Amino acid sequence: MTESRQPVIVCLASYFKGGQFLEACKAAGAYVILITKEKFRYERWPFASIDEFHAMPDLSRERDVTNGVAYLARRQGVDAIVALDEYDAMVAANLREHFRVPGIGHTQARFFRDKLAMRTRAKKSRIRMPRFVSVLNHALIGEFLATVPAPWVMKPRMEASAMGIRKIDSADEVWSQIEALGDQQSDFLIEEFVSGDVFHVDSVITSGKVVFVAPSQYQNPPLNIYQGGGVFQTTTVEPSSDLASDLAKANKRLLKAFGLKEGVAHAEFIRRSEDGKLYFLEVAARVGGAGIDQLVEAAYGVNLWQEWARNVVLPLTGSPYNLPETRADHAGLVVCLSRTEHPDMTPFDGEEVFWRMEKPHHAGLVLRSSSRKRLDDLLTSYRERFAQEFLATQPPLDKASD
Repeated sequence: MTESRQPVIVCLASYFKGGQFLEACKAAGAYVILITKEKFRYERWPFASIDEFHAMPDLSRERDVTNGVAYLARRQGVDAIVALDEYDAMVAANLREHFRVPGIGHTQARFFRDKLAMRTRAKKSRIRMPRFVSVLNHALIGEFLATVPAPWVMKPRMEASAMGIRKIDSADEVWSQIEALGDQQSDFLIEEFVSGDVFHVDSVITSGKVVFVAPSQYQNPPLNIYQGGGVFQTTTVEPSSDLASDLAKANKRLLKAFGLKEGVAHAEFIRRSEDGKLYFLEVAARVGGAGIDQLVEAAYGVNLWQEWARNVVLPLTGSPYNLPETRADHAGLVVCLSRTEHPDMTPFDGEEVFWRMEKPHHAGLVLRSSSRKRLDDLLTSYRERFAQEFLATQPPLDKASD
């Protein structure tokens, strides 16, 4: 890119998200192009910060997206391609490969998208994690089931979070599930089930260094919420604790092994009940969902969407990226499905309320306090009230498209 030309950022969004990223890109001096799905054409996008808006029937049709971006590039270059949603990550990586745009390519993108690629990369890097086997060679699967005690979890390689994961208690059931998959068997892997406390670490990376880290703990493992329903809660870990230090070290080692040089990451670890050690679960090169971005901003004053955008754009303009000043409060997030389309959140009016979720059939709050005890008391109270006043459940989905 020549210094006199405005950097052009192409953003892919198969879902309605990332508005703050788009605004921050524009504020940093970029020419912003958004490509989203036709069904999200009329959502409340920040159109004042979007120079070109395009909608397509399906962003997973890679040839169509490639042709579309190539057409746009006839008039101006493309300096960065960003996937605002995890399901666009591989398309964005392949576009970078095709147009020779800097950033994560296909192979590396799989480390942050494909659960089997994560496992094999972590194993090569000697990162502690649950034992696993690919659903490919049946003899190796048999050896795994004979040596690793039940229960096990069968995971789709390319779904996000706990989507499509099944907990299985017997070898017969494993083989039955494998048989039912038919030609899709190789799209799955099997892991040992590990019990313990589950944590997520959200971070900002620039020039290969983790410059910001926010460790938090789920009140219930996401798999439990996904399979059994309930109120989702996560709370920041005390920044000065040994646990926060251990999580930061594990996250730093992970991202170095996976080669992430720029951007943001959302990694998950479990502290195994049997030995108290941290085990790697999964990682994505994106902002955490379900309101986790608001949790981080409440506690630390860092907006992950904005910092991601500044991290992308500023180096293209010749300006260095620097993390803004941070703080360290305590914060917690509670979210659940709601029986009503627009739940009334006005009774939750304490001064600790930092953010209210505005999403149909969802109730959600982020709380912030300088007192850990005050925060924990409020979260317990609000979680119970959410369960009584709002909570709805639905059968677990195998795919986000469901």
